[in-house]
Amino acid sequence: MFERALRLILLLLLAYGHSAHAENPVTSARLWPAQDYTRLTLESKSTIRYNQFTLSNPERLVIDLEGIELSASLNELANKVSQDDPYISSLRIGRFKPDVVRLVLDLKSQVKPQLFSLKPVGEYGHRLVLDIYPAVPLDPLMALVEQQLAASEPSGSSAEAGVKSAVASAPPPPVAEVQPTYPELRNRVLIIALDAGHGGEDPGAIGRRGTREKDVTLSIARKLKSQIDATAGMRAVLIREGDYFIPLSGRVEKARRAHADLFVSIHADAFIKPHARGSSVFALSEGGATSASARWLAKKENEADLIGGVNLAVKDPYLARTLLDLSQTATINDSMKLAKHVLKELGGINTLHRGRVEQAGFAVLKSPDVPSILVETAFISNPTEERRLKDLGYQEKMAHAILSGIKRYFAQSPALSKHKVALGD
Repeated sequence: MFERALRLILLLLLAYGHSAHAENPVTSARLWPAQDYTRLTLESKSTIRYNQFTLSNPERLVIDLEGIELSASLNELANKVSQDDPYISSLRIGRFKPDVVRLVLDLKSQVKPQLFSLKPVGEYGHRLVLDIYPAVPLDPLMALVEQQLAASEPSGSSAEAGVKSAVASAPPPPVAEVQPTYPELRNRVLIIALDAGHGGEDPGAIGRRGTREKDVTLSIARKLKSQIDATAGMRAVLIREGDYFIPLSGRVEKARRAHADLFVSIHADAFIKPHARGSSVFALSEGGATSASARWLAKKENEADLIGGVNLAVKDPYLARTLLDLSQTATINDSMKLAKHVLKELGGINTLHRGRVEQAGFAVLKSPDVPSILVETAFISNPTEERRLKDLGYQEKMAHAILSGIKRYFAQSPALSKHKVALGD
């Protein structure tokens, strides 16, 4: 009787020990490499307790995960590291202690890691997120200059020749300078920041045929960049160059660091009923939204940070700023002018959802000094428009319509008369 009771106690202890290790399995492990930063996401059923530290010579980042199971998802993570990853060269995983799984990331250079937890939202459970940023922030304007230098042959336009001459003669910026300026480049080229909505953990809206908004917006943005770069006196900067997430404030910040003259955020609309259709253009509002639908859309787009995942410990200088100042008012006025031109051009290739520009509190449009618009290209929830959005030819037409609106805005903007672009270019 005593031996039977002892065996039962031992079995219970073993079962408890097993459940303690398996009570919080990692259900999914994802890796999003990008030049801006690389993100590693571990999704689990409950919050993951962790400790992190770095090692030098060689550079490594160590993360100890407490109370989790060494699951197949974790073991497969090492195989997901890409050779093209800018920051991670390899990744090792193993059980360090009975209740601790250790991740060791071998790094290609010094980095600035951010590790934080996210509560469940939408289809995601608890997430532990590691963002690996470069030790020195990337300079989008310098990247634009390097693109000019990389051009093997001149295009023949006087504007581009002027840019190359200026770049060749300009001295390199001091190493200690955080935000270098390039007056020669700025006096000759109009810079357009193109923001492909969503990305990475945040797919955006999904059509009935499985088309993801993040894929459509990036494809249109790339086509628009090609068209802008082929226009004399203009260059485009992609805010998001691949399938990864950038916080809303980070999109605003990158456009400002690139000294952008305009900011265009590209999206695809969605509604619960499939008959909703048409293109729309939005600008920021100083006060309330111009309609209930605009207010609803702004709320939906502003929730992108919840899905994509943002480190709340990092202060946001843009989303919390007060908009009641003269510079912001002037910027909104210019945004409205740009939006009207783009909306008119979109009406030539698609039905307009509303015949006027709408305004609401879109967080991604809160740049104090860069005219900014948000373009809802079409309704991805409408089967007909979803099919069009997937068509590469239609994406080219959509990009051309946006560019035509941009060119008309510049042609009629007195403040930018020295940059005027001919409508026929």
